[in-house]
Amino acid sequence: MDFKHLTYETDGRIATITLNRPDRLNAIARGMPQEIREAVEKANDDNDVHVIVLTGAGRSFCAGYDLIDFAEHKSPAAAGQSAKGPWDPMVDFAMMGRNTQDFMSLWRSNKPTIAKVRGHAVAGGSDIALCCDLVVMAEDAKIGYPPARVWGVPTTAMWVYRLGAEKAKRMLLTGDLITGREAANIGLILEAVPELELNARVVALATRIAAVPKNQLMMVKLMINQSIESMGLVQTQMFATLFDGIARHSPEGVWFKQQAEEKGFKEAVRQRDGGDPIAEGVSKPFYRF
Repeated sequence: MDFKHLTYETDGRIATITLNRPDRLNAIARGMPQEIREAVEKANDDNDVHVIVLTGAGRSFCAGYDLIDFAEHKSPAAAGQSAKGPWDPMVDFAMMGRNTQDFMSLWRSNKPTIAKVRGHAVAGGSDIALCCDLVVMAEDAKIGYPPARVWGVPTTAMWVYRLGAEKAKRMLLTGDLITGREAANIGLILEAVPELELNARVVALATRIAAVPKNQLMMVKLMINQSIESMGLVQTQMFATLFDGIARHSPEGVWFKQQAEEKGFKEAVRQRDGGDPIAEGVSKPFYRF
């Protein structure tokens, strides 16, 4: 199987999937979510593989969706739809829902998945990392979902299931980034280690898990996952995916897109994340009926 956006290799009982767009900090390109799913399926079909490690080439895990070119392109739609007609929320939902389920292949994989994170796991990159069963980060790596400030909602909704309601709100109501060390302290990830020790720590963890029979790993993972699924994960992701599309087409979402077109994506992000009121005066008041 040939992959365009990632590499796949095995070493004994461990399969490693490496996001491979280092020149763009492994940002998510069209086709990458599907390739992640296909690579997970490949590992699941390999009788020799017991555990899957997901990482990124170069200095970052994943910097989110590759939006610079898209955001700066003048278009009335903000989801890759035709500029000739109005935005269709169901087209948006189908597209982002497909990506979400591709990411969730890591969660629903019969074999345990470990995210090895250095650099950044932000925005859509955090979605990918948090779909893995275990996340090990470099202490100085950053994780967060800045688009929660404007222009996005995390479609996998894994923040709340990992953190609980209050800490998930603290992260998503601010859009702040935190270090691997902070993420471990609040229970978002398994652990954080110095970057020079990251590879060795993940290898040791994967090797320990890989010694367990595949059927035992599968039964334990299914049992734990079922407790989360029964809390309404599917319904939560449906709402999150719908809200993600709406967020890109709210008054403030349109403002953000216009700023990206006129001043560049990086400047729009700086305005969004700087801490000053966002798009002040853009929204119409809410009316009570």
